[in-house]
Order: sequence, then structure tokens, then C-alpha cells
Amino acid sequence: MTLHLGDLRALYPAPKERALRKELTRLDPHCRRFIGLSPFVVLASAGADGALDASPRGGTPGFVKAPAEHTPLIPDAPGNHRLDTLENIVATGRLGLLFMIPGVDETLRVNGTAELSTDPVLIEQVADERRHPVVVIQVQVEQAYLHCAKAFMRSRLWSLEAQVERSALPTMGRMISEQTGLAGAEETQEQMLARYQVDL
Repeated sequence: MTLHLGDLRALYPAPKERALRKELTRLDPHCRRFIGLSPFVVLASAGADGALDASPRGGTPGFVKAPAEHTPLIPDAPGNHRLDTLENIVATGRLGLLFMIPGVDETLRVNGTAELSTDPVLIEQVADERRHPVVVIQVQVEQAYLHCAKAFMRSRLWSLEAQVERSALPTMGRMISEQTGLAGAEETQEQMLARYQVDL
């Protein structure tokens, strides 16, 4: 059975006042502190055709800068050059962010418009000792709110007892080789990590 909006709302109680009022239209001091401590953010975007993408980005804590209440800056770091997120931003100018802090079960959600910039002033703001990015993602905040801890508590994501040994999966080289059918020597996990170190 396909649910319509009225059907869906009938299955759940109305959101409480706190859940509605916590949504901000700016980054208050708590949001900016959260971003300053976060080494990891997921960027959610959509293309003009509606195709969706969620891309992880990481760096030293605070690699995403929030110099103002409305405009966080995200440096683009070297990746696989597919440019899925960047192309989506060019196409639709929309972006959703989910910030995480290791050991903290709450997350920060930020939604808004976004654009790409090569402005040297903005690039300098997000540059670090290792690199100056080619592009900066500049977000204009429309919604920002702290998300409760339930999902992380259920998953026990930060619990040492919940950690999975890397050996539970084949190497990345093996999985991609089998998925793509591309010929060539299979990259070991050690070789992959050494290659990644060059661009971290």
C-alpha cells in the first residue's frame, strides 16, 4: 500500500513543540561550536534529474569553517574526481549537511542553498598546512538543528564493543575488482592505504 501524506500523518503523533522550535535559520553559538569540533560531515545533494547522492567529507576537527551565522565554508579535498556532489550543487544549488563528532551521540543537521567558489579569500579561510583546495563550497543556511542521540545510541556507533574487524569484509581492491570486472593486479589493503596517504 502506497501511503499518502494524510495516511502517513495518521500513523504518527504530531511533533512536540520542542522538536519544532529547535529549528533555527542560522548557526547559533552551539551550532558553530559543534562544527568546530566536528571532523566529519555527510553532504546530501540532488541533481537536476532528481538523482540523489550522499558524500562523506572529513578533516581535522573544524575543517569546515563557520565564520558567520549563515555561511559555513567546506573545502573540497581530493577524491575520486567523479564530482557527484559538486555537479549537483551547480545543477540545483541545494545541500544538506550532517555533522558528527566522535564520541558524541547527537548530530547537527544543516540545510540550505550552496554554491561553488574559487575566491582566493574564501580558499585561504579553509586552507590548512597540507593544501589549498581548488574549490570551496559556500552554504547559505536555511535550517539548522541539533538531532537527538537515539540513532547513535541504537547503533552504538562509537562503542568499542560494536567495532567490526576490517577483515570481516574483503579488501576494497577485491570488492571493486569483482564489481567492475576490470583486469589487473588486485590492490592490497596496505597498498590502498599507502596510496590514500598521499592525498589525505
